Amino acid sequence: MAKQSALRKESQAKAKTAHARPTGGARLLRGVGGRKADDGMPELDRLIHERLRLGIVSALAVNESLTFNDLKNLMKTTDGNLSVHARKLEEAEYITCTKYFEGRQPKTEYRLTAAGRRALEHYLDHMEALIQAMRDR
Repeated sequence: MAKQSALRKESQAKAKTAHARPTGGARLLRGVGGRKADDGMPELDRLIHERLRLGIVSALAVNESLTFNDLKNLMKTTDGNLSVHARKLEEAEYITCTKYFEGRQPKTEYRLTAAGRRALEHYLDHMEALIQAMRDR
């Protein structure tokens, strides 16, 4: 019994230190949009790097506009989750949101802005450079 408890504590301590140690990849994710880290590497745009926000921006890059329900179905997410992430993108002026009525039904439509398209292109360029750097190792 005491041996199991000691093993459990040791395992928990290892897990804590494993999560606390920064890795090389973690350095690349600091900051926002194209700023350079202390080591000179450009940083990823954390706003777009999040999975759902990257999905929203990508979907809008290949569609002129999408409704809230279209995005919700594409991203397979909940109303609340989509709303929170879309609002962050809207506050950064990466997307625009237009609300209107179609008959008696309220509709919300999203479009990618020019700034959002530039941010996505920069993000994709950065990811391609990282992939190439790893392949060249």
